[in-house]
Amino acid sequence: MTVLFGIDVGTSATKGLAIGADGSVLATKEAPYPLSTPRPGWSEQDPEDWWRATETVLERLTKTAGPPAGIGLSGQMHGLVALDSGDRILRPAILWNDQRTQAECDEIERTIGLDKLIALTGNRALAGFTAPKLLWLRNHEPDVYKQISRIALPKDYVRLRLTGEHATDVSDASGTLLLDVANRNWSDEVVTALQIDPAWLPRVQESPEVSGQTDNGIPVAAGAGDQAAGALGVGVDQPGPVSVAVGTSGVVFAALEKFAADEQARVHAFCHAVPGEWHAMGVMLSAAGSLAWLRNTAAPDTDYDTLLNEAATWPAGTENLIFLPYLAGERTPYPDPDARGAFVGLSVRHDRGALVRAVLEGVAFGLKDSLDLTEDLGGVPELGRISGGGARSDLWTTIIASALELPLERVAVDEGAAFGAAILAGVAAETWPDVHAAVKATVKPRSLIEPDPKWVEAYRVQRPKYQALYPALRSLQ
Repeated sequence: MTVLFGIDVGTSATKGLAIGADGSVLATKEAPYPLSTPRPGWSEQDPEDWWRATETVLERLTKTAGPPAGIGLSGQMHGLVALDSGDRILRPAILWNDQRTQAECDEIERTIGLDKLIALTGNRALAGFTAPKLLWLRNHEPDVYKQISRIALPKDYVRLRLTGEHATDVSDASGTLLLDVANRNWSDEVVTALQIDPAWLPRVQESPEVSGQTDNGIPVAAGAGDQAAGALGVGVDQPGPVSVAVGTSGVVFAALEKFAADEQARVHAFCHAVPGEWHAMGVMLSAAGSLAWLRNTAAPDTDYDTLLNEAATWPAGTENLIFLPYLAGERTPYPDPDARGAFVGLSVRHDRGALVRAVLEGVAFGLKDSLDLTEDLGGVPELGRISGGGARSDLWTTIIASALELPLERVAVDEGAAFGAAILAGVAAETWPDVHAAVKATVKPRSLIEPDPKWVEAYRVQRPKYQALYPALRSLQ
């Protein structure tokens, strides 16, 4: 039996998945590691922790499912691993959620010009991206910067240890702010303007291509960033259905036939994990994270099912109670790390269930902001594929479907980026001829949740009020 491994190098753990050629899950394994926050706004990890966790996961998967025909890699995007001439780690990796680089983001946009930067990379300079981290090292740790010989993204450091190859894929490279996204290769113009040595950059490959082999001769796919891999895992391999992921953050992901960027870069424009395709992606930073925050703050001893049942007793619109989900700043539609959350419209009638319902609806409105922008670039979809922890709730899924005015379909296997990485492994191992064939063979729709017509009408009234609150409150923060 064909066995394929997908490895996802996450922020809290490395997750491994073994699947068969029909997409059935044969085994899942996970190995955690710590996150370091040495100063406010900093977020770092030891890349060796990723490698040790990957070794553990690969060993456990092999014991359970047998040796793989191929391995695919995915992982957290944007992180910077700085290596010397011997591929030794020079300092802890600076992660995607690190916020220390705003001054360097401003420097990049001044140096290149915002319009040109968006035209070349599809994005504006955000604190989480890789290029600002390099400039931060140059400005604040020059002794480290002088020793750099190579740089790597998180999953690509694991690839280096697994195969000895310095490589990345176009989807993950899109998040560095150094890639000419339209042409799917490093941007000479950006690299030169920022005075970065091009020899530091790994070779760029398409996601299903073989990037190297393990010592045992197992092919390793170039892989993909976590969002592109996750989209493959729910069957968004070409224009059509959009992916709606409701994890700690919230993502609306639309595949595009050609490169297209929002003029204000309110959504990301990246290469997709499918050769010759791109995607537009709106990201809100606190989706299911907003519900987790409310539970941990107001009801730490109460399970989520109880809270959701309480929320279900309230009508759509929650009697004009509105929640802004900007608990960790925001990306889409406001690239504002200083944005903050709020409850607006509280009355003595509102109880704990009302607060929960308002959070569910506020997140849904945030996802609608992203959907509107992706529609401007890729057209109006007829269907969404929903995944993540929030998708397990029928109530929340119906709220989101009603706010988006879009039917939402779950899939049989909701294993996130690791499943998409395993799909890419199968193409690299020649189990399937291409990504489309792989998705068709493995991704199986499970259930469809339609918008509630009454809720749709309520949200059409409520959402303009939600949209008016950020500009109204921003001056007070």
